[in-house]
Amino acid sequence: MARENLRATVLGFLGAFAVFAVLFYFAGIDDLVGTLQRADPAYVALVVATTLGWLAAWSVALRTVLGVLGVDMSFAKSFFVFTGAMFSNNITPFGQAGGEPVTAYLITRTAEAEYETSLAAIASVDTLNFVPSITIALMGAIYYATEVTLGTNRDLALAIVAVVALAVTVPTIGYLAWQRRYGLEARIVSSLTPRIQWVTERIPRITTPTREGIEKRINGFFRAIERVATNPRGLALALGMSAVGWSFQMLGLWLSFRAIGVSIPLSIALFVVPIGAIAGVTPLPGGAGGIESVLVLLLLAAPLAAVTNSVAVAAVVIFRGAVYWIPILIGGTVMGWVSARANGA
Repeated sequence: MARENLRATVLGFLGAFAVFAVLFYFAGIDDLVGTLQRADPAYVALVVATTLGWLAAWSVALRTVLGVLGVDMSFAKSFFVFTGAMFSNNITPFGQAGGEPVTAYLITRTAEAEYETSLAAIASVDTLNFVPSITIALMGAIYYATEVTLGTNRDLALAIVAVVALAVTVPTIGYLAWQRRYGLEARIVSSLTPRIQWVTERIPRITTPTREGIEKRINGFFRAIERVATNPRGLALALGMSAVGWSFQMLGLWLSFRAIGVSIPLSIALFVVPIGAIAGVTPLPGGAGGIESVLVLLLLAAPLAAVTNSVAVAAVVIFRGAVYWIPILIGGTVMGWVSARANGA
């Protein structure tokens, strides 16, 4: 299984490199390099600062959710754990969906929490982070609908339709799933139990869990989700910090344009950053390549005379360079340290 995961990751990075090659060719290599060379280091440093602000805000959201679940974690530890989570997401195909199990293991090792509690915590944080993104993107969509002639801009119109559809569909699905959560839980137990037993029977030195044991763990996961969902104060604080984190990301994209001497309305970043993040569900590691392509497409579709192909790609490279690689550098160090401790134990 580890070999298959490694193969998927390698193929994902090769796919990302191919997407970047097309993107850079589209921008014009010489123009792109020239634009990046004139980037103001002071503004680039501010982009790095906003990235750290985003990580700090979302780590507070994680700490809040863990606190609701009875797991005590300091701010410093939650920051490093969250960067470890982002590291897992950024090197795993399908983003959060692929990185959550690794993140849950990291929380379990550092906070001595049960695995299902850790998994429920990171799953809750990822879900809560999605809510402000759609809300903010919808605000941006309303802005564009009033300021831009959509009939002449097909890409922008499709993006706005997608945001409105998500704003309606996601809450509806969430509400229906919550109302039917006990039946959903029973079906998951029934479906996963034989599969888990089949896998563990074929792995050396691993005891095959009983049906009762599997059911207990899945029940623990759902009860943890329920505790988070029924805690208004914790939900409000986590959602608030999630919104703060998104604001830092949007400010980071705006500063990336300022770094290369181009000014764009902050409201445009309000719109394109959350939509670009949706591309993180692609089978590319952390959405690398997919997110950048969507951001460039939306920026070029906006009515911005100064934003040429090379300018859009250069700004996105600065922005995503910070958002993607800073968590990898910090989180990779954290994951290495945790692994070393585990091997030494």
